[in-house]
Amino acid sequence: MKKLFTLLAGVLIAAFGFAQTKDNITVCHTTAIDKFALFASNKDFNREHPVPRTYVHRSTEGGTMITFKCADGTSANGYLIKAKTQTENWIFVFQEWWGLNDNIKRQAEKLYKELGNVNVLALDMYDGKVTTSREEASKYMTEFKFERGLQIIGGAQTYAGPKAKIGTIGWCFGGAVSIQAALSLGKQNAACVIFYGMPETDVEKLKTINSDVLGIFATKDRYITTEVVNKFADAMKAAGKTLILKNYDADHGFANPSNPIYDQAADLDAWKNTVDFFKARLK
Repeated sequence: MKKLFTLLAGVLIAAFGFAQTKDNITVCHTTAIDKFALFASNKDFNREHPVPRTYVHRSTEGGTMITFKCADGTSANGYLIKAKTQTENWIFVFQEWWGLNDNIKRQAEKLYKELGNVNVLALDMYDGKVTTSREEASKYMTEFKFERGLQIIGGAQTYAGPKAKIGTIGWCFGGAVSIQAALSLGKQNAACVIFYGMPETDVEKLKTINSDVLGIFATKDRYITTEVVNKFADAMKAAGKTLILKNYDADHGFANPSNPIYDQAADLDAWKNTVDFFKARLK
């Protein structure tokens, strides 16, 4: 019976494009964000996301929550830090699976302070839902619909204006969103940074990306594995696009200071590479 099941599984994989990870998570050939969301149903994946330490953010740069309209008539939210003088440079920041929490607001302000004259907008991809519970985070990420995500990103793009040069950055779930946002922004996309999120490996899609990509990954990550990263690198090369790849001897979530597995040395180096990358492309 076991051999028959294995044989049938192989037929399904071949016929419908399903792939099996080393942790026996079935991933179909669908969007990169959908693939990443499937991990949320795995208990081991959830346990490997330590509950974040309590952090209360108080803006020192005038950041505030805003509401903007989407093309479908709905409203969306974001945490905006406006440049002190007029500029068309923008960065869209994307949350981890916890939601738009105080850590992401802090990261947005760090970018704002270090990059200088830039508008930074951290988008609320969960429409107000924020948690410190792994079970709730898993539920929110699994329920996330990228059609809604595209509406939020499109609304933010309209809010920024037709002349805006937009960089994107995200961590974990937000890393996967970052590259999809870059693809959706068209010619207004100026830079893309992914922190250990599921990358896009469809060569035809990657051919349409307007910017270079900085990919920051963790070699101890059991889900966004070295094999996944190498496939992404090969796809970017086949698409004729520039990928700057930085691999760190760390674990998934290493760049979150509120994470108990935070790796300061890796984070400081990754952050320097991030700031340099944006500075070179948002002039």
